[in-house]
Amino acid sequence: MRVASRTHQGNVRASNQDALIVQPGEHGLYGVADGMGGHNAGDVASRMAALLLGRVLEGAMPSVDLLQGGIEEVNLMIYQEQTADVNLSGMGTTLTVIWEDDQEIIMGHVGDSRAYRIRNGQIALLSQDHSMVGDLMRQGLITQEEALRHPYRNVITQALGGAETIKADVEILDKRPGDKYLICSDGLYEYVSDETMLAILLRTPLEEAADMMLQLALEGGGKDNISLVIAEVTA
Repeated sequence: MRVASRTHQGNVRASNQDALIVQPGEHGLYGVADGMGGHNAGDVASRMAALLLGRVLEGAMPSVDLLQGGIEEVNLMIYQEQTADVNLSGMGTTLTVIWEDDQEIIMGHVGDSRAYRIRNGQIALLSQDHSMVGDLMRQGLITQEEALRHPYRNVITQALGGAETIKADVEILDKRPGDKYLICSDGLYEYVSDETMLAILLRTPLEEAADMMLQLALEGGGKDNISLVIAEVTA
């Protein structure tokens, strides 16, 4: 895969509580973790998720069971850390990753960071937001436009570290040369529409596309940390 990534604290936040996973290779692992918690706790949680998942899966052959088990193992480590240290109490993090195999892509997801795929000139949201507004949208109670302005749009219903056990969404995706995957935190998609993301990714080289989307999120408000990974399937 060809990969470009960016992370930025945004225009308002005093620190960046996002973390990137960019672990290239024959079985590359790519993703975003968006931490939450007071003081530096969110920063600790997201970086733990990124570092530990990379270690757990390093050198392994991609599989649904291994990714599911790896996410569960990392969740338990973050949970134990936040229950053992009062300064980290309540910390947690989203986690959205793709893991590349020869013939397929395996996606793992917890929280409200997102994974998109660009294929045949169209953009598709692959992940399902584990959030209050995500639940309301799936029930047909609010529209996508209303979700973007909802006062509880940042309330998530599942995160790593929030409970001793967790069940991540893990699924197999077919792999085609030319596909592009965009993994991002809510600091990007709340300010840059799916249509704008698609237009940029269809016509712009990866590094330039990453810069453009980051800049648009900052110009649109940048009230949250902004992180993104773009990965293009080359073979």
